[in-house]
Amino acid sequence: MTAASLPETRETLSGVLRPRTLLESNQILFYATFGLLLLAPLAFGATESWSAFALQAASGCLLLFWAWRQIRQGEIYVRWNPLFAPMLVFAGLIAVQLLLGLTVYRYATGTNALLYLNYGLLCFLAAQGLSSGKEVGRLAAVISAYGLLVSLFALVHSLSSNGKLYWLRTPRSGGWIYGPYVNHNHYAGLIELLVPIPLVLCLSRRVRRESKIFFGASALLMASTIFLSGSRGGMVAFLVQFFGLALYVGTRRRSPKLAIALGGFVLLAGLVVVWLGGSSVADRLATIHSEARTELSGGIRLQIARDTLHMFRERPVLGWGLGTFPTVYPRFRTFYTNLLVNQAHNDYVQLLAEMGLLGGLVTLWFLFRLFRHALAKLHGETLGTSGGMTLACLLGCVGILVHSFVDFNLKIPANAALFYVFATLAVSDRLREVGRIR
Repeated sequence: MTAASLPETRETLSGVLRPRTLLESNQILFYATFGLLLLAPLAFGATESWSAFALQAASGCLLLFWAWRQIRQGEIYVRWNPLFAPMLVFAGLIAVQLLLGLTVYRYATGTNALLYLNYGLLCFLAAQGLSSGKEVGRLAAVISAYGLLVSLFALVHSLSSNGKLYWLRTPRSGGWIYGPYVNHNHYAGLIELLVPIPLVLCLSRRVRRESKIFFGASALLMASTIFLSGSRGGMVAFLVQFFGLALYVGTRRRSPKLAIALGGFVLLAGLVVVWLGGSSVADRLATIHSEARTELSGGIRLQIARDTLHMFRERPVLGWGLGTFPTVYPRFRTFYTNLLVNQAHNDYVQLLAEMGLLGGLVTLWFLFRLFRHALAKLHGETLGTSGGMTLACLLGCVGILVHSFVDFNLKIPANAALFYVFATLAVSDRLREVGRIR
């Protein structure tokens, strides 16, 4: 994930940034961007109007800071990323829907377009701010600590819940609260993104032995809360991530100690889950066609997906318009429910319905570039700063992509923003390795 080297500038004229100042401003931009990304989940996943606006406004302020830095530098310097091309083409498709009136609900498409613009902006800012492996090492430690604290809060809240977010706010439309999210599946989506980071650090030779205890504890608690949250999609997604990690490190480092470490992690996680809520987890795994509380059942989710494909067949080229699913879907619904169906519970079929075949092809292009560049970057890499973070970010993206077959984590702004930024980091240039992570 190396960023391109800083431009050589030796001028001492007033108003021109020197290399040290440029590096410091890059660090400010990088840490501020990730600070924003980590605050968004705490604001109910940035799903409400005020929190989504705050995310967008803060991102805009960071863009102004970057522009001001460029003006003071005296030249425009942009670090390109392989994922920017499909992102720009996807933005072009949204613009075509709006400009040519191809959306059935212009307001919804415009609102969602602003969200996607915000995701792209955060990816751009993260790429511009990334300068050295030291930043990535610090970020990995911060994310591990953050994930540990969020998991602890989620666990304590679930054991003492009064049915309110943060014990204070009653959800407007009900839900299955877990952690800072009104929907336990979206909490699982957040942890799927974060948990590979401490998990990979546990296996890295560049992490001090005493620090591995902290990273291991963080990964253990985070993984356990995915199961304790009751999200079946999250459970499956994490298992795919874990076996992907085991396959990667097993083919690269055939070490008995590594196998013992991975086996020990599974055993400890299982003991924690059984101790804190084994029966409820078993019940969730055993129920596919019946559902508790206010969730849609597995059978209805499949029916929604089939209905959504009928939507796609009627407008197969450019779809009905980004964000228009809740408006159009009632025309195609083939079952009765007293629940509001505002998402397809499958990000892929909803994408086809809203953006058509062209949107689907651009998404495949995005995913192809993500895996191609990330895997090429991992070839010959060790689990150091660059390789470890690349692997962790890629595994985080894999978790969300698997979960998206049965849910809509990519419609939750906080989770979607983290997904796109992690994808951007996964394919960024290699970084110079730094010393051992403390």
